[in-house]
Amino acid sequence: MRTLRAQVTALLAVAVLVVIALANSASFFLTHPEWPPFEEGDKAQDIILLADLAAAVPSGARLPGERARIQAVPPDGEIDAEATHRLGDSMARFGRNAPVRVYRPAFGEQSLTAVRLVDGRWLVLERRFGPMRPPDGPPGGTFGFATWLAFMVAGVTLVVVVAVRRLTKPLSLIEEAARGIGPDGELPVLPEEGPAEVRAAAAAINRLSARLKSAIDSRMRIVAGAAHDLRTPLTRMRLRAEFITDDEERAHWLSDLEELDRIADSAIRLVREEVEGGPEEEVRFDDLVEGVVAEVAEARRPVHLAGASPVAVRGRPLSLRRAVRNLVVNAATHGGGARVAVSAEAGRAVLIIEDDGPGIPEALMGQVFEPFFRVDPARQVSIPGAGLGLAIANEIVTRHGGRLTLANRPGGGLLQRVEFPGIAVEGGA
Repeated sequence: MRTLRAQVTALLAVAVLVVIALANSASFFLTHPEWPPFEEGDKAQDIILLADLAAAVPSGARLPGERARIQAVPPDGEIDAEATHRLGDSMARFGRNAPVRVYRPAFGEQSLTAVRLVDGRWLVLERRFGPMRPPDGPPGGTFGFATWLAFMVAGVTLVVVVAVRRLTKPLSLIEEAARGIGPDGELPVLPEEGPAEVRAAAAAINRLSARLKSAIDSRMRIVAGAAHDLRTPLTRMRLRAEFITDDEERAHWLSDLEELDRIADSAIRLVREEVEGGPEEEVRFDDLVEGVVAEVAEARRPVHLAGASPVAVRGRPLSLRRAVRNLVVNAATHGGGARVAVSAEAGRAVLIIEDDGPGIPEALMGQVFEPFFRVDPARQVSIPGAGLGLAIANEIVTRHGGRLTLANRPGGGLLQRVEFPGIAVEGGA
């Protein structure tokens, strides 16, 4: 998971573990009782002196003040050939050619050096006399080292995770706020509690949410006010147009005024959908679609209901009816006819509207839900409409938790697909 929190946690955990490993290694080398070694000459002289003293001591006895013992046979263990050779050469330079053995220490065991005395016995010293080196493995064996390493990794990781989680809490608030954005685009109100940084982040997000809502409401009021104020001059202009003596000129004026009136009315409806609230109720979606199809058919527009399975949704009936009507009229007007079907698929209510029109150019598909969008920007085709039908329908569908998608059909025409969270209908009818 490539999140900032995961990356910071991994970086800190690795950094701390590397520092601990280096510190442990340095501590071992600096505090090891046998490191650094004595000079070889001093070691050889010590062994020769101890061997001379041990010659008069009975077998099995320990020399006073030294970790040494005398035994009949040399001890068992792995012999360090290099250390044995170097120590033997050192003793030979002092005139003593006695056999000597330096043992490689095993974990949990004491380092040993053994020298044969003149009477055949062996002097065993519990200290290594020879070139020193780090042990071949960790204390306690492989299992002990693995346990120690596991505890260290777990402890370091736990501390780092807790610290990073606390440090990145303000960032997680932003992520939670983004996930909580509703269909209306408003940010949720976050509780301003916890550490100072978290409270500051929550307060900043809440202020941002309030300002955005205020700006959107102000824009909506301006658009609604402007559209509403257009009604008065449009009415005066329509009255004046009635006195134009030229019938053709009067018809053009009245047509343009009607289009302006439709644009103003659509703008008001769009604003109303963006700010409209109110309670929702369970709506039989199949009955609603059947009613819209019958209404559009009565207006002598080509529309056909291909099928309607029983399914219900939660929402505002008037808004849902307006959205479905806009989509059906869009297909019937621009597509030369609409085929409508309602079905229930995997717990969702699905509305499919197909037509055989020219479709929408793929280059413009990303703009279809923008207000006042027209496929023909020059309006060369005389088709009534303000270009707000799809924008209003998409706004309604989104606010009801649904999704509206458009796609060109392979054989030509447009396919409009609407999905809502569905509610099971008891009895299937």
